[in-house]
Amino acid sequence: MTLTVTKIAKRIPAFPYEAMAQSILGKTYTLSLVFVGEVRAQKLNKQYRNASYVPNVLSFPLDTHTGEIYITPRIAEKEAKKHQMTRNGYIGFLFIHGLLHLKGYDHGSTMEKLERKFCTQYALH
Repeated sequence: MTLTVTKIAKRIPAFPYEAMAQSILGKTYTLSLVFVGEVRAQKLNKQYRNASYVPNVLSFPLDTHTGEIYITPRIAEKEAKKHQMTRNGYIGFLFIHGLLHLKGYDHGSTMEKLERKFCTQYALH
């Protein structure tokens, strides 16, 4: 597993990102994790999904063993309470959510069950 993490925010939680990614995607997957501001997130969403809102997370599979996840920390901070999570816990949840999309899951009960499983495993709250 190769994981590249870039940061724009000063206080990004120190999660075991590589272990989390390996538990969902496997050891041979190459993943880039990027924390972006709202302007860049919105541009990416418009360019690649033709959606105009600012997303909390975007996942882009590049091929079967390579992908990218973009997380917008300011949006995560705004949404965390609504999901009864801390800001850091919600960022971890968004990472798991993005990983599951890269694994091929769509929104629904199976994905939600897996999200709960991994949030419990990594003590995200």
